[in-house]
Amino acid sequence: MLLFDTDIIIWIQRGNPRAAALFEAETERYISVQSYMELLQCAQNKQQLQITKRFLADFAVVVLPLTANIGRRAAVYIEEYSLATGLRAGDALVAATAIEHSLPLSTSNAKHFQQIAGLDLRIFAPSSGAPGSVNRAVVPSPS
Repeated sequence: MLLFDTDIIIWIQRGNPRAAALFEAETERYISVQSYMELLQCAQNKQQLQITKRFLADFAVVVLPLTANIGRRAAVYIEEYSLATGLRAGDALVAATAIEHSLPLSTSNAKHFQQIAGLDLRIFAPSSGAPGSVNRAVVPSPS
């Protein structure tokens, strides 16, 4: 059970076998509505848009909606981290979705998320280690 960041789906679309293996190994797959919108926005034509939508449907990917709690949590992350680390709104929404749903977040963009306290981060390396391997890092919550 993982929440996948947009970049993992993009790695799959580019033909990365490690990303595909990681994705296929999960029986429950989730993405945030933020990632869903980013994926649709990346489509360069209607055919690519339909391929993306079909891919998500074929793998029964659950798109988790934006809620008031996710929005509030993401706003707190922006207040806490954006000036110091450059955290962007989209990444704050993805992280907030993961935490609100108690899901680990799989991403290859560790620097976007590593500062967020309490986030169960699964770092995907697209070209090193065993196929589909991830490094696990849980950022400690402040005491």
